[in-house]
Amino acid sequence: MHTYITRRILILIPMLLVITFLIYLGIELMPGDAVSFMIGPEAAANIPIERLDELRESLGLNDPFLIRYFRWLGGIFKGDFGYSLSSGVPISQIVFSRLPATIELAIAALLFSTLLGSILGIISALKKGSILDNVLTVAGMIGLSLPQFFFGLVAIVIFSLNLGWLPVGGRMMPGYEKFLDRLPHLILPAIVLGSSLTGGVMRYARNSMLESLNKDFIKTARSKGLPEWRVNFIHGFRVAMTPVVVLVGFRLPMLVGGTVVIEEVFQWPGMGKEFLSAVRGQDLPLVMMIALFTVSAVLIASFLIDILTALIDPRVRLE
Repeated sequence: MHTYITRRILILIPMLLVITFLIYLGIELMPGDAVSFMIGPEAAANIPIERLDELRESLGLNDPFLIRYFRWLGGIFKGDFGYSLSSGVPISQIVFSRLPATIELAIAALLFSTLLGSILGIISALKKGSILDNVLTVAGMIGLSLPQFFFGLVAIVIFSLNLGWLPVGGRMMPGYEKFLDRLPHLILPAIVLGSSLTGGVMRYARNSMLESLNKDFIKTARSKGLPEWRVNFIHGFRVAMTPVVVLVGFRLPMLVGGTVVIEEVFQWPGMGKEFLSAVRGQDLPLVMMIALFTVSAVLIASFLIDILTALIDPRVRLE
């Protein structure tokens, strides 16, 4: 097991380095530089070229690409993420102030989609070929194909504007800091975000449950005269949930970076909304760090899922 973990770490490190290089290269290929974004084209037209060159030299923008890349990478290793071009605030302060809101929304959506998708998937598997199975399959396909922004706007119109049950958007009212105070604001965006994930979880749970019910140990349990509910939920359900657990493990880091649409629709003050604002304002250092953070979270989650899978199934370590 130690050899397997070491091998996975040795693979993870160069992957992270390659990703940092690709992110920096992508920003480098964009037209303009930090000075042009900070000053703006209109203001830059009234500033002497010599002054702009001096400013680029002081910021190190005239250095070769690789030197600037390794300087940026070294700053990351030291915990220096740079500063936002639009606000001048340290990027680390922006990221860590927005991250709790995104994690809160992502976990709520993940719990909702996992519980609902697993229950519906198991019911669909146990009722295979029935009308209920067909209805749930169609509903799952609709959930996967329905655009999140459309579903979010419809939910706001129905539950916020017409019925008045839930707030339109935001994370909390001024002066309220407890989780229970934020809960009404969390329900609607979490359900909308989780609904788009429920269909995938339901499909995984259904297929895994059907495969589990065809295993020999299930036939053995039935031959011993065990009740059907015990065969399905004690023996079949436990094995069927392994692929779903792996899926959920991958979904969480993807949700952290994939809540842009929902956070914009519901004005949720998280990483996704901040990333969209940084792109609009051409705040390149902030865009780079949010992108790097999101991709790194996906890779680290993949590493942890590999370790968890190896613990569950020793054949993975042997392969």
